[in-house]
Amino acid sequence: MTGQRKIIHVDCDCFYAAIEMRDNPALRDIPLAVGGQPDSRGVIATCNYIARRFGVHSAMSSARALRLCPQLLILPPDMARYRAASQQIMAIYERYTPLIEPLSLDEAYLDVSTQPHEQGSATLMAAAIRRQIQAEVGITASAGIAPNKFLAKIASDWNKPDGQFVIRPQDVDAFVLQLPVEKIHGVGRVTAAHLKKLGIHRCSELRQWEMSDLMRHFGRFGERLYELARGRDERPVSTDRSRKSISVEETYAQDLPDLAACLDKLPELMAKLQGRIQRAGNPPFKGLSVKLKFADFSQTTAEHVGQQLSSAAYTDLLGVAFARGNKPVRLVGVGVRLADEADQPQQLPLFEEM
Repeated sequence: MTGQRKIIHVDCDCFYAAIEMRDNPALRDIPLAVGGQPDSRGVIATCNYIARRFGVHSAMSSARALRLCPQLLILPPDMARYRAASQQIMAIYERYTPLIEPLSLDEAYLDVSTQPHEQGSATLMAAAIRRQIQAEVGITASAGIAPNKFLAKIASDWNKPDGQFVIRPQDVDAFVLQLPVEKIHGVGRVTAAHLKKLGIHRCSELRQWEMSDLMRHFGRFGERLYELARGRDERPVSTDRSRKSISVEETYAQDLPDLAACLDKLPELMAKLQGRIQRAGNPPFKGLSVKLKFADFSQTTAEHVGQQLSSAAYTDLLGVAFARGNKPVRLVGVGVRLADEADQPQQLPLFEEM
């Protein structure tokens, strides 16, 4: 593509909880979450902003959420209502561009680079989209506007809830220089701690490192760090809505020394995966996968057919994957391959770091 991209990232505010509060206004002034029940090892899918003040957040176990906020009301998800609202939101996006990349029921990237709406202003388009979501769906959304997906996603979180933030092309360099490393997509708790041990707290400090040195410390992710620290992200908005997989992973501060230590982490990972599948609308799946990254940054993924989350199946897959390296493990991931994908073998995309 020639010319400067104009990317909008739209993210509805506490989507599932917002739908519940919309449909039952009595819920608006209490701490509210949507998710599984604590007695069944449930996981929080989302929560309102009152609950967040107590430290409750998505992917947290429901039992822990209730310990943090004993008065928390946890409702079971009503996916039919959430999907209906999502379809309304998607129809609003389609008024502005055909280039839409949904990330979940309530979140999407929009490429409006060549669109004439609102005098061609991405900022005005984002404001109009947010107004229409509130008027037609009855919930609020936040938006980020930037020259690429990386920055647009950061910007959408800048003025949450019910706000928007724009990063103009001429402001990218100054904005990124001051950005804390935790804001970089893919930098989770463990990677952030590793960066800080190296004296890297902000992108300005990250820029002082050569790519080769970053790759020595972080493997292939070092190349991504090098580019993002300069505000570079050439990924296009993809209109292929056939999501291939759902997955979660955890990077550990201390390497897991053996297979038994890895197996100990499975229940927590599976609970988080169950929560993520729930937030994605409980799509059918046809395969299970385990990903391991070893201490030397080599990695492997083991997969087999399966249509149910099964501790026994993930235990077997973990054993297969571990045997390929038979060395300490720094990252464990579990995932599912969705049923509506093309039936050819493909690598799972990179797992998100929790």
